[in-house]
Amino acid sequence: MTSIDAFNRSGAALPSGGARRAPAVSGWVHSVETGGTVDGPGIRYVLFLAGCPLRCQYCHNPDTQHMHDGTRTDVAEVLADIESTAGFLRRGHGGVTLSGGEPLVQPEFCAAILRGCKELGLHTALDTSGFLGNHADDYLLADVDLVLLDIKAFKESTYREVTGSPLRPTLEFAERLAGMNKPIWLRYVLVPGLTDNLDEIAGLADFAAGLGNVQRVDVLPFHKMGEHKWQALGRPYRLSGTEPPDPAFTAQVRDLFRAAGLNTP
Repeated sequence: MTSIDAFNRSGAALPSGGARRAPAVSGWVHSVETGGTVDGPGIRYVLFLAGCPLRCQYCHNPDTQHMHDGTRTDVAEVLADIESTAGFLRRGHGGVTLSGGEPLVQPEFCAAILRGCKELGLHTALDTSGFLGNHADDYLLADVDLVLLDIKAFKESTYREVTGSPLRPTLEFAERLAGMNKPIWLRYVLVPGLTDNLDEIAGLADFAAGLGNVQRVDVLPFHKMGEHKWQALGRPYRLSGTEPPDPAFTAQVRDLFRAAGLNTP
């Protein structure tokens, strides 16, 4: 198997033999989806990592919020599983997506997996809220072909209501990606009564258009498919009375992004 033997996260000097040695890197994996088609181009191997600093009201994976919600796994084991599907992923014009939770809770683990994926010749995507963007150094991002960036609101008070955290780190990460000309697929979850203010959305559309590296925008209508997970965890689901947005209104929101010159399927 092509390994991560060339990976040295610390950037330490080469040993006398001239070969870099990988540190022993492991992390917390929640689950895997093979054959995914919505988390990047083509057919994807989606690795869901455990741990997330945000507490989104509409989170559909609340069972991934703590790292110990996952299983401790070595990088070599992850890469061996990815390699077993690599041919299938290439034929499907796809690759590997790191999702969560929030993958940047575990930056060393992410970096090692991404490096191994590039050694396998696979397209890579990072699915992130951007809140921990400062955890992603240039070494990690060099092995990321696409960032799926979930900007959950464009007003500070709304973002805090949705996530319990500040907005600015996500916007700074988006601006940093723009400076690197790193491709972004922007994701926006449309929640009636929460993230459906048209003026805020228009502001986000203008911001995204100004970045210059947003290849597409996915407006995702709110759903309650994860509500049963909240119930299983014995936690109240604040949006139990909220219905999905009207399709006509969802189309109107997509038109706002299109009006700013953005591609919105």
